[in-house]
Amino acid sequence: MPEFLTNYNLMPFHLSLIAVVLLGMAETIGYYINLRPTTLFKKLSPKHLDDLPLLNVKFSKTLIIFFLLMNFSFAGYFLQFCIYAREMTFFPAYYLMLPALIIAIFFTVFMIHCLDQVIPTKRIKQQVNLLGRLATISSGNARPGFSAQARVRDEYGQLHYVQVEPEFGELEFQSQVILIRPKKSHYIAKRICPSNRLFNLDLGT
Repeated sequence: MPEFLTNYNLMPFHLSLIAVVLLGMAETIGYYINLRPTTLFKKLSPKHLDDLPLLNVKFSKTLIIFFLLMNFSFAGYFLQFCIYAREMTFFPAYYLMLPALIIAIFFTVFMIHCLDQVIPTKRIKQQVNLLGRLATISSGNARPGFSAQARVRDEYGQLHYVQVEPEFGELEFQSQVILIRPKKSHYIAKRICPSNRLFNLDLGT
């Protein structure tokens, strides 16, 4: 155990893990004293960085740094332990830093993509406009006075589940509808006939 903690060839990965812990502590403490690393990063980073696909995400940019450092540390440990299991000695760190960084970037991009899909953003919620979009009844049947759930995608590709009801008639399960106007907590929808060319566009689902 002492050799693991003090071995020079593991030091870059130790430092990366320590940076992760310190960054997490600083973010947690900063939340209560209103002095978070996230705010500092926003002030110091150039505005054009927000336009990069990797940084144009729905969560804090500090979390990207957190993921990168954590993945770099774990990738380094993994490579070193694989070598140690075979050679019974650790490899010089400068040989493994680049492979560990490549692995870390790969997993960081994957984690960013996954989080960006599930974390909603206030910007999209504020600007979302579902009127005129096609939706699919996803639960039950709807008729006047009784709504049903429908799924619809907004202009950003974000999937929404809304309650819809028709002005008259009935909207069956899995039928295609178009949202024509809001009504309190749900939407008034009109069924799209299969013969209508809009039926095949499937813009809303």
